[in-house]
Amino acid sequence: MLSAALLALLAGCNGGRQHAADQVIVTGSTTVQPIAEVSKEGFEKAHPGIHVLVSGVGSSAGIENVIAGTSDIGTSSRDLKGDEAKHGLVDTPIAYDAIAVIVNPSNPVNGLTKEQVKAIFQGRITNWKEVGGPDMEIGVVNRDEASGTREAFSKIVLDKERFDPTAVILPGTGQVRSVVAQAPSAIGYISLGFVTPEVKALAIDGVAPSEEAVVSGAYPISRVLHFFTKGEPTGLVKEFVAYVLSPDVQDRVVREAGFIPVTARGDGL
Repeated sequence: MLSAALLALLAGCNGGRQHAADQVIVTGSTTVQPIAEVSKEGFEKAHPGIHVLVSGVGSSAGIENVIAGTSDIGTSSRDLKGDEAKHGLVDTPIAYDAIAVIVNPSNPVNGLTKEQVKAIFQGRITNWKEVGGPDMEIGVVNRDEASGTREAFSKIVLDKERFDPTAVILPGTGQVRSVVAQAPSAIGYISLGFVTPEVKALAIDGVAPSEEAVVSGAYPISRVLHFFTKGEPTGLVKEFVAYVLSPDVQDRVVREAGFIPVTARGDGL
């Protein structure tokens, strides 16, 4: 409700960006949201009277908001696609991430190949016994089409081919984790930063998801987390972006959120 109210407010005034000069509006990826929210707290303490409004509405919506001028920063867990790249958006990478394929801890399967993961999420492998598990139908849990995590997973794992149309569709990372934690037959995917003991992250092609594996390039399902602005950031927006890239935020906030600082490697993913 808060997100809807915020977006409705921003949509006023003939659709232009009419918010106060003492505000920075950040909308987009639920994956990036924890970094943005903790950064907001530190930035506001260092800048009395300044307000940073953070809303997790999905990567696609965040990018659309920046293009429309209703947000200063669009957070995204995927790259720009299609016509999005034609609007003069500037990309500032703020962290690296891995997408973990998760199952219920009671599932004895500890790893899959990337090809097996692809076949499962396309509905071509439907029983855990086909990949060394128990005789149990696989319950595929997918994200909605607005999700940057889904977009990245589709690109990296499925080669942008179709998902299983019978999969359960959920709108957020927390919901995917909760369902997999409760359903012994389920499989889903979430950002590495959101993996908790209530689910089990599988090794892919023999490599477990970890910071070391992402930095080395060994883990095959990795991505960049982005801040997008319409043109080069200026003023308070530039200051907030610089704050998120500062050593304190990168070494403390980004790492505590389970992600990898952009300074961890210089060659990208």
